[in-house]
Amino acid sequence: MKLGLIGCGKMGKALAAGAINAGAVAASEVFGYDVHPPAMEGLVAEHGVTAAGSIGELATTVDVLILATKPYHASAALQSIAASGSTKESLLVISVAAGLKLERLEGEVGEGARMIRSMPNTPALIGMGAAAFTLGSAATEEDSATANRLLGAVGLVIEINESLMDAVTGLSGSGPAYVYMFIEALTDGGVQNGLPCEQARELAVQTVIGAAAMVQATGTHPAILKEMVTSPGGTTIAGLEALESHAFRSACIDAVNSATRRAEELGRP
Repeated sequence: MKLGLIGCGKMGKALAAGAINAGAVAASEVFGYDVHPPAMEGLVAEHGVTAAGSIGELATTVDVLILATKPYHASAALQSIAASGSTKESLLVISVAAGLKLERLEGEVGEGARMIRSMPNTPALIGMGAAAFTLGSAATEEDSATANRLLGAVGLVIEINESLMDAVTGLSGSGPAYVYMFIEALTDGGVQNGLPCEQARELAVQTVIGAAAMVQATGTHPAILKEMVTSPGGTTIAGLEALESHAFRSACIDAVNSATRRAEELGRP
């Protein structure tokens, strides 16, 4: 399988590098294009992929093409794919552009285009990503298997209804940034109470990793695991009270809601 990449920014690089690192595709079979040469040069230097001269060249060279541009650059890229001469039989396009609906993607490329809409996240770079995808009207079961293979090589992947894709963007697509902010805040709290910064950060990171792993490994509801840590009149309940007094839970929900609404806005013509 030859894999193409349009847009070699953070998300595009994470997917390509993650797939190469996981052995899902050989670096020699990965081709990329970016309107900003330094972004492409970095991917070539770090991972040995091949730079294409144009989107048209890319579309007629590869079997699967990942569209990883900013949403407002997607139309030009899709029109270049449509003009390339590639056919629905020869090319599967997987879009990871936030907010762009399948109807619009298929309309830009042309009737019968095999399209998949997906939303991964940047931890794909280390094989710990979370992604969802939905099939376009002309995509096949084999295309679904291809998406599962590529995205599954770099983390968790689920297939969902397109009506839920903006919510995925707000939750797992943007979610790593929320977690990074939480880790930063925990670190700052440790420093404020006398811990050296590096040690505070190490403890904060491992706490987040360990807590998430407990939820995943046990399958226990987070609320029950929270109760296991919380003793009557103890330190944890004092900390939880402080979080509740600052509407921590509501702030997290609002973050997902706001990011979801922004994804919806990006998808409008």
